[in-house]
Amino acid sequence: EVQKLNQQLEEKNGEIQQMINQPPYEKEREILRLQKSLAEREKAQATSDVLCRSLTDETHQLQRKLASTAEMCQHLAKCLEEKQRREKGNSDEQTPTERANQVYLLLLHNETSLQALICNLQDENRMLKQKVAHV
Repeated sequence: EVQKLNQQLEEKNGEIQQMINQPPYEKEREILRLQKSLAEREKAQATSDVLCRSLTDETHQLQRKLASTAEMCQHLAKCLEEKQRREKGNSDEQTPTERANQVYLLLLHNETSLQALICNLQDENRMLKQKVAHV
């Protein structure tokens, strides 16, 4: 391993000597190439930062929507229970199991739509990551 490291050190020293021995215009050309490469990397990093911020904002927005949807589901479940209690006073046609099934179906529908939204956002996130990698 020491020999391998020594060999790599010798290779790097050789590269350094080559650069030192190069004419000034070649050194300048190499400096310009490295500066261009650095500028491209900085641009890619800036693009990545913007996309990450955008995804973070979108994630927070979706979390807020999820919380509000959960609150709405709870509110709708309470309203449904109240309505069914009032109807029960008028007739005993619905059983507690039927009422529970209605609430369950309502919650299932909301959860399914949220899962679809999450899947869409994950797909969009994947596409944005691919675009960032491409850039």
